[in-house]
Amino acid sequence: MSQNIEQEFVSVIREYERVIYKVCYLYTTPNAPLHDLYQEVVINLWKAYTKFRGECKISTWIYRIALNTCISFIRKEKNIPEIIALTQEFNAMGEEQDELQQMLKELYHLINQLGQLDKSIVLLYLEEKSYEEIAEITGLTVTNVATKLSRAKEKLRKMKNKNG
Repeated sequence: MSQNIEQEFVSVIREYERVIYKVCYLYTTPNAPLHDLYQEVVINLWKAYTKFRGECKISTWIYRIALNTCISFIRKEKNIPEIIALTQEFNAMGEEQDELQQMLKELYHLINQLGQLDKSIVLLYLEEKSYEEIAEITGLTVTNVATKLSRAKEKLRKMKNKNG
């Protein structure tokens, strides 16, 4: 690999670092810590970097690899609970939690109760991706994305109402 490709890759990773962390954060478990997931995603991005043909936006390509990597990593792990707890990360922040942080904590807790695909779709929706971009990243049709997102939102509403 040439020095230019390496520098270009590092620049892309720096630019999309927050995106990668957000995806990894949503899939964090005791057996799949944030750092491990992040490292695995970056390794897979590096392996695939020279094959990126620019047929989609780089952000779409990064999301696709990050989501697939995290889901695969979770599947490989044994004894992973169905519900992935993010509360430890929030509590570790050590800062006084204001109302917004509490609402975010509750939202992530509810999202973590969704299935892997629904969780991915909701994450991309929260990242303000269009239905077309979500379809491209997940490999679903736009209609299927709209249907699954609508059902996921309804599930989240019901879970929120159930939890009070």
